[in-house]
Amino acid sequence: MVRLAALDVGTNSTRLLVADVEDGVIVAEHAREMVITRLGKDVDHTGRFDPAALARTLDVLAGYAETCRRLGVERRRLVATSATRDAADRQVFRDSVRDLLGVEAEVLTGQAEAAAAYRGATHGLDAEQATLVVDIGGGSTELILGDGTAAKAMVSLDIGCVRLFERHLHSDPPAAAEVAALRADVAGHLARVGEVLDPAAADRVVGVAGTVTTVTAIALGLEAYDPRRIHRQMLDAADVGAVAGKLAAMTVAERAAMPVMAKGREDVVAAGALLLDELVRRFELREVIASESDILDGVLLELAGGADRG
Repeated sequence: MVRLAALDVGTNSTRLLVADVEDGVIVAEHAREMVITRLGKDVDHTGRFDPAALARTLDVLAGYAETCRRLGVERRRLVATSATRDAADRQVFRDSVRDLLGVEAEVLTGQAEAAAAYRGATHGLDAEQATLVVDIGGGSTELILGDGTAAKAMVSLDIGCVRLFERHLHSDPPAAAEVAALRADVAGHLARVGEVLDPAAADRVVGVAGTVTTVTAIALGLEAYDPRRIHRQMLDAADVGAVAGKLAAMTVAERAAMPVMAKGREDVVAAGALLLDELVRRFELREVIASESDILDGVLLELAGGADRG
């Protein structure tokens, strides 16, 4: 048994998982933390990190480094995704990560991100069913089709809740024309999916990351965000559409007041929900299984599999 840490620096959130792994299975979690730092703020427009967003992210990572020391982590791995892929000044971030954590920040390709998301999302599920994993991030969305054990085909699209929000939703609440433009943007990207994989070939669909879990929490009417209630919950197409419409009709302040809303997600969550609804409609998905296990778990399991990353 080995104690490992995975750190995921996304476009919207910065997360940590510390867990014990034995024989390729997570047997005990010691920390699972998430702070919305919005590292990808304006990266879609400028191609560079916003200095305040970078400072916020590094401050959170400094705290995570201390948590790793306190919990006696033996090996750690940090990955960064869409925002860092797109930022011309990514080396500043990588140098700071090396100083803080003593490891190299891995800037995952869309394909590598998809593979890790698939492994995390299917961890602990029946491995005999063909599974489509949908990972809606802040800057990109990955669709990954596999046999329940490993990914076989994957596509990474440059649409995510932060990117779509910054591109299209300028009014509060969003105007109908803005919502229509966002949906058209999503539809244009989803048209590429059929060139790579067929969502209809999946026996089940698993959705991961904050958009899916927040939409699920709202559909369930939870009075507080409860990962135990959300994990493996079935979300049907009608619920997705209803929640997306509800969020798009609300102001940012009204969303922030919802008891399940993570601080910092209230402005972009409507864009993510509309993306999810468009995806469900496009591929005629009857239901999506929400999963609290995601790329963070996959990154940890890949580290346990023998990768020497410090």
